[in-house]
Amino acid sequence: MKCPYCNAEDTKVIDSRPADDNSSIRRRRQCESCGKRFTTYEKLETMPLMVIKKDDSREPYNRSKIEAGIICSCHKRPISTKQISRLIDEIENELFAMEEKEIPTHVIGEKVMDKLKKLDEVAYVRFASVYREFKDVNTFIEEIGKLLSPGNKNDAQ
Repeated sequence: MKCPYCNAEDTKVIDSRPADDNSSIRRRRQCESCGKRFTTYEKLETMPLMVIKKDDSREPYNRSKIEAGIICSCHKRPISTKQISRLIDEIENELFAMEEKEIPTHVIGEKVMDKLKKLDEVAYVRFASVYREFKDVNTFIEEIGKLLSPGNKNDAQ
């Protein structure tokens, strides 16, 4: 495993334990060159998952794309990196539990929005505005109106 700080290839495992969800292994590592510590997660790769994009092209599933979208949506919100990581793990578990070899991007996007809506409404609206490609302010106001309607109010906050 390369060190994310200095790119040295010589790192040692200091500690290994099951991650929170018990479906992966958390490894604490230390770089032999610079001495910095970092954490890696090891997961069983069940099957290669392909994502069907809007233009019908296919590409391999990439966790970092979901992560980047969620991090951007949660910018300057009171959401920890641990919460974001847990959210992505939940989404991935649902995707892999579907046992499909190909999943359309809209399925992934809807799962992300469902989870964000429960976690933080502002992050949800930010993600939805990009994902659903809001064309004008009226579309944005309609989405906020759905959040404010009595049947859709998030009771967790």
